[in-house]
Amino acid sequence: IQALEINSKQREEKVKKDGELLRGKMGLEALRKKHWKLCKRVQEYSVFKEYLEDVVKVPQFEGISEVTSRYELLVRTQKDLLQSQQGHKQLTEQEEMLLEQYRAEKEAEMLKYKNELVQFKLRFDQAPSDIPHWEAHWTDIQNRASKKTRKLWAIKLAIHNLFQ
Repeated sequence: IQALEINSKQREEKVKKDGELLRGKMGLEALRKKHWKLCKRVQEYSVFKEYLEDVVKVPQFEGISEVTSRYELLVRTQKDLLQSQQGHKQLTEQEEMLLEQYRAEKEAEMLKYKNELVQFKLRFDQAPSDIPHWEAHWTDIQNRASKKTRKLWAIKLAIHNLFQ
């Protein structure tokens, strides 16, 4: 009975070991497939590895800090240029608005002067027809002035005769 129990235990252990062995073989096979896929990928990317090794060998890229600082300088310069460009754009827009206001003011002023010019032209055209009226008025004023002057002379003579 003990021999049978030992035998059944050994069989169970053997079945367990066979199961573990089978699982190990399946895992090994999966790892081999994965290894094979990775090897294929490495071969595909080996060109890039050689390229990167060549890039690292070039003395121009030995000072990576210089490259990064140059890049940062370029980025800052680009930002500054963008800000400057936006500032200039805003100033241009403001100046365009001021220019439009100035143009509107000057156009209104020109319209006013054109209206005044039209009025002056009308007065100038009317002036020849007003000349006889103003000449008649002037002669009337001269006549009145000469009458008053004669009256003053008469009064002056009368006063002068009274004192003599």
